[in-house]
Amino acid sequence: MSRREGGAGEVLVRRLFAEHGAALLAYATRLTGDRAPAEEVVRETLVRAWSEPAALSGERGAVRAYLFAIVRGVAASRGRAVPDGPMEMLAAMGAIPAEHREVLNQLYFQGRDVKEAAASLGLPAETVKSRSYQALRRLREALAGEPMGAAG
Repeated sequence: MSRREGGAGEVLVRRLFAEHGAALLAYATRLTGDRAPAEEVVRETLVRAWSEPAALSGERGAVRAYLFAIVRGVAASRGRAVPDGPMEMLAAMGAIPAEHREVLNQLYFQGRDVKEAAASLGLPAETVKSRSYQALRRLREALAGEPMGAAG
């Protein structure tokens, strides 16, 4: 690797950590149950991400989802217990309508407030609030194994 490529890689890793580090560390800590191994998982995640720069060229939410997938894989490969909860949540997210997923992505995965999410999605703030409420209700139903829309 040339000196120039190494410098660009360091900038990339620093940018990824600045944008996603806190969320990655929180997730890795939940998966590993301990901060020290979680820090190692995040370090390895950033190294793996650095080796696949093409996967990091998407929008922020897609990049974060990609990084979370790496964290989960690294934690699992280190023999840490990975709870089933994240898989259940992913399945539940897939079961709700796309417009609801988009709102949850903006609010919870990208960390935007209602006003920012509304601007990003081109929707009124009240619509974002309503969809968020409906999405969370549907997620609870999906996680509880209830048929969608069964609750009033």
